Amino acid sequence: MARAFLIVIDSVGIGGAPDADQFFNGQLPDTGANTVGHIARDVGLNVPTLEALGLGAAVKLASGEAAVGLDATPTGAWGAATEISRGKDTPSGHWELAGVPVPWDWHVFPDADPAFPPELTALICELAGTEGILGNRHASGTAVLDEEGEAHLRTGWPICYTSADSVLQIAAHEEAFGLERLIKLCHDLAPAVHDMRVGRVIARPFLGEVGNFKRTANRKDFAIAPPSPTICDYVHDARRTVHAVGKIGDIFSMRGIDDLRKGRDAALMGHIHDLADAAADGDFVFANLVEFDSEYGHRRDAAGYRDHLQWFDGELAALLPKLKPDDLLIVTADHGNDPTWAGTDHTRERVPVLVHGLGARALGQLQFVDVAATVAAHLNVPYAGQGKSFL
Repeated sequence: MARAFLIVIDSVGIGGAPDADQFFNGQLPDTGANTVGHIARDVGLNVPTLEALGLGAAVKLASGEAAVGLDATPTGAWGAATEISRGKDTPSGHWELAGVPVPWDWHVFPDADPAFPPELTALICELAGTEGILGNRHASGTAVLDEEGEAHLRTGWPICYTSADSVLQIAAHEEAFGLERLIKLCHDLAPAVHDMRVGRVIARPFLGEVGNFKRTANRKDFAIAPPSPTICDYVHDARRTVHAVGKIGDIFSMRGIDDLRKGRDAALMGHIHDLADAAADGDFVFANLVEFDSEYGHRRDAAGYRDHLQWFDGELAALLPKLKPDDLLIVTADHGNDPTWAGTDHTRERVPVLVHGLGARALGQLQFVDVAATVAAHLNVPYAGQGKSFL
């Protein structure tokens, strides 16, 4: 049994989704998107630890195309997982990895100006105590600060924006608007937004002055609770400890979570290292590292994405020797975000499933839900969710 570690490297897709033609960035379909493959092709990629676990082999399995330079023979267990939920977003991917495919179609706000219906805008104003909002359109989270930050400081109105994902994001200055006020606004707004089948309301606090605004690490997601038990619930109900690292607690509305650790990716890796040293037998560590997606995928920064993958690879190399002989470590992703692709939205892709603790094995084509079933089987906890263990 020992422990189970599940690390989601957010948006690190490997192409090949069979329904990519049904998902779009602007007017262009996601057909052919391949986050890892295109980074390796365009800017080079040196990730020997991930490659040894089977990343290159997984890319070829998923997309049918070899990733440039990732041709080592795997010494880990590897496969490629396909999502069935009708989304390419954080809740869909994580819920399904946790054993619960999304049973509905998410509502997405139109790419129009304004994007939000008048009654929703009125509710935001009422809750915020303002006469209006800024933004009210599809926007990049960093660009919208440059575009609306000065008006935000002048008027005190919150900056509200969305994207091709099922999300409503609200940005506000931590000092001028107030961090607690922003968190409360998003908390109070979330039930009405969830009733619309919008997956998340996200508080996006920032600091700085005009021309130099920077988002802080105090982001908070208010997501719809999963409609049925997830792997977190099953492990928790078996009286084991579930450690959530990163935004996992937000994604699962803290259900089935015993211990929460947050921060930016460097701090989150520190938490994972600490848990490798200290977590007890039977514990489950569920982590999300978001900056692949938020800092590099959406910004279409292929070189930055490569550098972050190479940083993670070094951290992973230092983590593996800390694991106990009976530990299981799974590295996977929740969707794609090809930094070479059109638009700035997520891309519909298969994801890698890279496993330390099973020896060298080809796992083949998998489903997202197989990850949850495998964690349950490894920890020997009762599990009634979907999926088939690949142990």
